[in-house]
Amino acid sequence: MTIYLKLFLIFSRIGLFGFGGGMAMLPLMFQGISYFNLMTQEEFADLVAVSQITPGPIAVNAATYVGFSVSGIAGAFVATLGVAIPAFVLVNIVFEFVKRFRESALVKGIFKGVRPATVAMIAVAAIIMGESTFILDYTPQWIPIVMCATSVFVVGKLKLSPILVFAIMGGIGVIVCG
Repeated sequence: MTIYLKLFLIFSRIGLFGFGGGMAMLPLMFQGISYFNLMTQEEFADLVAVSQITPGPIAVNAATYVGFSVSGIAGAFVATLGVAIPAFVLVNIVFEFVKRFRESALVKGIFKGVRPATVAMIAVAAIIMGESTFILDYTPQWIPIVMCATSVFVVGKLKLSPILVFAIMGGIGVIVCG
């Protein structure tokens, strides 16, 4: 199987089954990348960080990043198409369905079931990233832990701009961790 076909299959599966948005797709993305040994857990954490600080949807950014790191511009193109095509088709189908049956008890029930599952997928993504960010050789890394807690507080409670927080924490990372 060529690397281009692998990339397309990994990311089309993510685009097809990655419900709940970018962060909720991360566990599925990590599984696919791990299965084909395309990156380590630490490289994946870097991928998520880069995808968060660049404009655009995280799944598209991640697909482009992985594709490029594995096989250059052609790999980036193939992986991006893989994640985008199924998502585009599904969004259009779901939109029509929801528009027609918005008041249906079935549709309302589906949304009530999907929301907790989405929260769970985001939690799994946080755990995957947390393992490589906060623990090194079974030793807690206190600087990243404090930076994370501070970020949660200033965005969640003080309502500071997430973009500003990314910039500040990136600067702190250069100074303290670099």
